[in-house]
Amino acid sequence: MKVDISSGLIEPARQNPSPNHDNRPESVLPSLIVIHNISLPPDEFGGSGIDELFTNNLNPDDHAFYAEICHLKVASHLLIRRDGEVVQYVPFHKRAFHAGISCYQEKDNCNDFSIGIELEGSDFVRFTAVQYRQLIAVITSLCETYPTLKRENITGHQHIAPGRKTDPGPFFDWKILSDSLCAPLPAKA
Repeated sequence: MKVDISSGLIEPARQNPSPNHDNRPESVLPSLIVIHNISLPPDEFGGSGIDELFTNNLNPDDHAFYAEICHLKVASHLLIRRDGEVVQYVPFHKRAFHAGISCYQEKDNCNDFSIGIELEGSDFVRFTAVQYRQLIAVITSLCETYPTLKRENITGHQHIAPGRKTDPGPFFDWKILSDSLCAPLPAKA
């Protein structure tokens, strides 16, 4: 994996640009990675629902749950699918709308200073070995590219929005990530 610092894009990710982002505050560089999980429809994998949600093209008639969420304007920077495919929606130097109301180490609005990485999955199934390999490769590349990102500043959505969010959930293996990155994880909010 290689991040182009000028474009904020990672290779070899499939690019699927989302409009759900804006500029980070002046002089703010990413200093936190937030891990999420997502599946659309819920607990189903492999379809186009995630791409459609993050690009504001989700058809409310395709699934009952879609009618509840099709109005949302959300996107993470990256998605890692269960087969290891990496999809990028937002350049890393932009603020993606992934964390919502959140707080990390007494700093609110985590979208301002974080990179959001979604894993295709749910709170009820284990993630795949290839997802962990790709996640580790992505994080390593990001930390090499952005000196403000430290391996110990990786957390879950559940930690920055407790009570509101539960992802990446109980089946995310923090030990795999911690051991691979030689960093104590997850970093708590």
